Amino acid sequence: MAENQFSSRLLENAINEFAKLPGIGRKSALRLVLYMLRQSKEEVEDFGNAIITLRNDIKHCKRCHNICDTEICSICANPKRDETTICVVENIKDVLSIENTQQFNGLYHVLGGIISPMDGIGPSDLNIGSLVERISTEDIKEVILALSPTMEGDTTNFYIYKKLAAANCKANITTIARGIAIGDELEYADEITLGRSIINRTPYQETLK
Repeated sequence: MAENQFSSRLLENAINEFAKLPGIGRKSALRLVLYMLRQSKEEVEDFGNAIITLRNDIKHCKRCHNICDTEICSICANPKRDETTICVVENIKDVLSIENTQQFNGLYHVLGGIISPMDGIGPSDLNIGSLVERISTEDIKEVILALSPTMEGDTTNFYIYKKLAAANCKANITTIARGIAIGDELEYADEITLGRSIINRTPYQETLK
């Protein structure tokens, strides 16, 4: 779309903002804005307020770094979860993906990314230190490395493995089975494949042979 073709600067500004969202081009942004204009003022205000409140009030769990409304997320606070097992994931989307499989009942640790020198992301940018601290202070029997089977994911897995070994970690360190194709992102795996990968996890040391 050519710039400045709209009769309303307000319309164009709104389109520009929607177009900043990932996966949204200007045509899709136009459709979304026109849809919003067809809604009542109250509905649009509710939409806007929900986004503003989310941005201002969202918290990260002090224990696992998952998003939540309180200091501790509902997963960590659930007494029915297995507190001796931690599943290490890259981001919050991976938590949702694994939860949807209904095959895991332990706790999580969200790294907030993976090691990627090309993107300027190093170990100090991730929640690895707090993971080592958790395993040192909590009664953890198993640590599941559930990162995407990409080069960056494998690098992060190995770094975490070495850090835990240096900290004399007594927990079993496992990784999800390779039911997910190498190079695939965890969030795009179907629930059955991901669920089987969790169930059929293997000792991490075996992947180093």
